[in-house]
Amino acid sequence: MTFANDNVYPVSDPIDGGGLAAGVAATVKAVYPQVRIIGVEPEDAASMHAALVAGQPVDIGTTGIFSDGVAVRKVGQLTFELCRELVDEVIMVSVDQVCSAVKLIFEEVRATVEPAGALAVAGAIRYAAREAGNNPPAGDWVALLSGANINFDRLGHIVERCALGEGTEALLVVTIPERPGSFLEFCRILGESSITEFNYRFATRQHAHIFVGVRLKESSSHLQERLVAAGYAVRDLSDNEVAKLHMRHLVGGRLPSSERERLYRFEFPERPGALLEFLSVLAGRWSISLFHYRNHAAANARILAGFLVPQEDEDAFHQFLEETGYPFIDETENIACLEFLSAPVPVKETLKAAVV
Repeated sequence: MTFANDNVYPVSDPIDGGGLAAGVAATVKAVYPQVRIIGVEPEDAASMHAALVAGQPVDIGTTGIFSDGVAVRKVGQLTFELCRELVDEVIMVSVDQVCSAVKLIFEEVRATVEPAGALAVAGAIRYAAREAGNNPPAGDWVALLSGANINFDRLGHIVERCALGEGTEALLVVTIPERPGSFLEFCRILGESSITEFNYRFATRQHAHIFVGVRLKESSSHLQERLVAAGYAVRDLSDNEVAKLHMRHLVGGRLPSSERERLYRFEFPERPGALLEFLSVLAGRWSISLFHYRNHAAANARILAGFLVPQEDEDAFHQFLEETGYPFIDETENIACLEFLSAPVPVKETLKAAVV
């Protein structure tokens, strides 16, 4: 590793037990003392940061295992002393920021590193963002990549979370009026910000609560300000782990009324503005009681939608579906939909069915 003597800024280095960080810091500082050494740890396994705060190695207890290569409960005494002397700073990064770094490394050099191996890049990005307003000196920025022992199953989680780590996606819960066309109005207010996820289930006749993912063309705060100005109540769930891990998959439930609901699955080519076009076609005819959409970066978008359709409107509704031009499948009698989405069956009927 070589640097120009006077044209160097930080080296970011993943920290597990502290051995790699201490070794790199000792070597680099001996030759280039002006180089700033930045240690990087995951927020849920920051044992070196805890040790530096306490003044000695401490057992931090259970650690997160996403970046399992650095999931150390307690750093060593010798490595702690070396890091305290030679490492200029320890930065902590979130799971989402690590996912973003894995993606960035792949896009830049076509290498797939494990989460622990991407820590240094995630730390360098966070450090650069923090120092952007402080006129950091120009020079070489070095991030050490270590480890390619990635579990293939973990890639799905990385893909799901990297946009949040990049700050290019926001997860919001928005309250909108429960009336025909309200989805369409909401999407039009979003403007050029593409929807990546849309989860909704009819609850009351007054208001609808939707869980929506938005690919940002502006800052999340500016988008929320525009929505509030348009009369919507908004909460940002982008940093809410329960929302990201669980609630996005649990929005729904049974129809809270005895109204006649029809459930259909649709597909259409995935392209910018496609969801808005879809809603423009569907809006205003029949009340939408359920809507689930997720952009999986596939060729076709997949949507499950529910509609409140009186029996006497069945023929007109089916003709309407044919006229939309979108491929559709009736899923109303799908066993999964009957078990988890349909209006609850009265207790007496349930017992009767069980006896039969």
